[in-house]
Amino acid sequence: MGCPLKQGGGLYARVAVGAVLLAAGEGSRMGGVAKPLIRLQGVPLIRRQLVALSGAGVDEVVVVTGHRHEAVEAVIQDFPVTLVHNPDYAQGQQGSVRRGLEALSPRLDAVLVLLADQPLIGAGDLTELISAFKKRPSGHVVVPMVDGQRGNPIMLDAEARDEILASGRNLGCRNLVDRNPELVHAFETANRRFVTDLDTREDVEALAARTGWRFDLPDTATV
Repeated sequence: MGCPLKQGGGLYARVAVGAVLLAAGEGSRMGGVAKPLIRLQGVPLIRRQLVALSGAGVDEVVVVTGHRHEAVEAVIQDFPVTLVHNPDYAQGQQGSVRRGLEALSPRLDAVLVLLADQPLIGAGDLTELISAFKKRPSGHVVVPMVDGQRGNPIMLDAEARDEILASGRNLGCRNLVDRNPELVHAFETANRRFVTDLDTREDVEALAARTGWRFDLPDTATV
């Protein structure tokens, strides 16, 4: 006899997933470069992320902008996303996370929190993380871990999202796993795309050399 399936046609129930795409940072370690506007093979990184989210079947997306927000918003104006500007972006990432979560529908079951400077993340990687979230044995936050290194994106359930908004607790910080282990499911994976990001110009040069792909940085004087 066949295995009975839950709603949605799979072994796990359908999960309504939203996403907060963080694109507000100053790019200070890269000399003020607006990292979402870095072009990989001619396509801005932020557009690549939005295509990946669409391919992974994410239901709702909020993009939080800050540094060079007008230029960032201009390159994604054709995507059906909610734009939120964080004028206090220089004060750190937590404020952008909060503004993004506030702008999402409260009816979502889970939220992906993504960085715009991860050039290798695609729909398959997001699907892998969503699957790990559905299968987790416990915890309210799923964090990819690659050889002991914390990766991104992370994924929050509705309870974690509500706690962030209610208490100001910083669930997006780099010390999340150590400081709040009772909340976290560490998703062990060998997928190094979760730990590949672009913090410096040297990172860009190294990834270009490793992959053979072309990266073009925006002009900080005009963007």
